[in-house]
Amino acid sequence: MEHLKKLLWWLITGKRGGINRARIIKLLKDRPYNPNQLSKELDLSYKTVRHHIKILEENNIVKPTGDDYSKLYFLSDEVENNYEIFQEIWDKFIEK
Repeated sequence: MEHLKKLLWWLITGKRGGINRARIIKLLKDRPYNPNQLSKELDLSYKTVRHHIKILEENNIVKPTGDDYSKLYFLSDEVENNYEIFQEIWDKFIEK
């Protein structure tokens, strides 16, 4: 769990674009989305969303399901089961 906390802090506060990654995580808490839906919800370009999803997927924060055309993204089980860690970071960093 400590590893997840450090990883989330780094992905959200230590790297450029962290706010958008945090917004993606927040949306995926409620339901799965595909990149096109995320781009519309967040008012970001599809390319930007794909970039952030790739980073989140490489770090096991999100998991895809489906084929390339209809791929949906969910939070990984580890993030889902420890969502309070993300919420703590959101409360301290995003909702200042």
